[in-house]
Amino acid sequence: MAGLATKETNKNVADFIESITNKSKQEDSKILLQLIEKSTGYPPKIWGDNFIIGFGKYTYTRKNGKEEFEWFNVGFAPRKTKITLYLTMDISQETKLLSQLGKCKWGKGCLYINKLADIDLAILEQLIKKSKDAQWHT
Repeated sequence: MAGLATKETNKNVADFIESITNKSKQEDSKILLQLIEKSTGYPPKIWGDNFIIGFGKYTYTRKNGKEEFEWFNVGFAPRKTKITLYLTMDISQETKLLSQLGKCKWGKGCLYINKLADIDLAILEQLIKKSKDAQWHT
């Protein structure tokens, strides 16, 4: 499976979380670890050198392509300014849930959150569960 630079690793998730110097982001990351693991049933794994924490794994082939790729079902990355959540669905189609989620921004497959206190975790959990079962086949 060649092609993608971001692949599952054996790096230690707990060590990575403890290395986050922003204590608020560290605490939010611990909450997300528990929430996503509970919602998906998958253990967390570090993906790539940019430290995306991914849960689950599936294989897909891009449209008109022959090469298979592996990706996680749900993931997040605690970045310097925001926490990025990666969902394998078109989030923009979830207008009702997004209107109830709280203060955040989103792209097609990502949510950008400043801090978890800004959003409704029950709504986030619903989005995570939907994403777990909805892998793109691009």
